[in-house]
Amino acid sequence: MASLAKTVEHLGRVQEITLNDIKVAIQPQSSCAGCQAQAVCGVDSDNEKFIVVHRSNHNYIVGETVKVIMQQSMGFWALFVAYILPFIFVIAVLIALTQFGTSEGLSGLLALLVLVPYYFLVYYFRGNISKKINFDIQKI
Repeated sequence: MASLAKTVEHLGRVQEITLNDIKVAIQPQSSCAGCQAQAVCGVDSDNEKFIVVHRSNHNYIVGETVKVIMQQSMGFWALFVAYILPFIFVIAVLIALTQFGTSEGLSGLLALLVLVPYYFLVYYFRGNISKKINFDIQKI
């Protein structure tokens, strides 16, 4: 459900409130099927998703219905880090190894093994990555 071309919005319910964070549960909407950003958003499945919004000085209460907003460009950045960049690494390693005369089977296996350190680094730097992908909420 997107009201502006540059944002993705979903309705959610406040689940938990801490000093600086608000945990919001998002239920998938029927309009997700027609949304242009559904591949990036990740809310289009039937499962409830949880999003943590970093905000101090708030006046939300647990159980309150809110609108969760994300900039569409942030979603594309997350898509790039999670899917496109590792794909580029796998293809680059596969091409490089086959050019050096490594057998195709071994090249394919080694190219896939490149994903292990890549996703380990993504996990290790998850704090820095999560700082770049910000969600906001608004009262309804």
